[in-house]
Amino acid sequence: MMKVVQCWDDGVNDDIRLIEILRNHNAKASFNLNPTTHKENRSGGHSEKWNKTIQRLARSELKSVYEGFTIANHSMTHPRPVEIPLEDWRTEVVDARKILQDWFQDPIHGFVYPYGGHDAATAQVVAEAGHLYARTTKNVTPSFPPADPMMLHPDCHFHNKSFWELYDAAKKSGCGVFYFWGHSYELCTEEQWSAFDEKIGRISADPEVTWADLPSLYL
Repeated sequence: MMKVVQCWDDGVNDDIRLIEILRNHNAKASFNLNPTTHKENRSGGHSEKWNKTIQRLARSELKSVYEGFTIANHSMTHPRPVEIPLEDWRTEVVDARKILQDWFQDPIHGFVYPYGGHDAATAQVVAEAGHLYARTTKNVTPSFPPADPMMLHPDCHFHNKSFWELYDAAKKSGCGVFYFWGHSYELCTEEQWSAFDEKIGRISADPEVTWADLPSLYL
């Protein structure tokens, strides 16, 4: 039976609506957070690009919003990993993991590279910090387990027009895992929200797959 995993970046207000859909369909997911972006009150505002309000959730909201879901490390401040000194990157990774473990009182097993940026040196830092896997944004049809768990490539973004073709190909390949990702703020219209609800429902109703937590693939 194929395992389906998903993750969502940045800890924004639209995660609340997205999580309601996931709960309605008993779907599992990981949410990737940057500790310094979650302040006493929500922060952010209107986005011209997405034509909507995008806000990082307040620190006080996090535990209740994400209850029952997996939390992963997305670095302290969301820098471009290969464009800062390696020691600064180490601080970004190590400090964020410590803070998230303190906030949620759970081990943080996963990491997601901001902007997908990574190389061998930045990946080694993530491994040394104690993570079991690290996700890139290099969308490929992977074999599982990957040769290097610090360079875990997902199958596709959730908006990919070939989503169902890739999903079916993963089932036929026998690789055992299908992995998609995104940002909840990329759901901008009621039509998109409805389509996403249908997508999660269709996966949940598929007798040939099961939802899985990302860390469970490695533990």
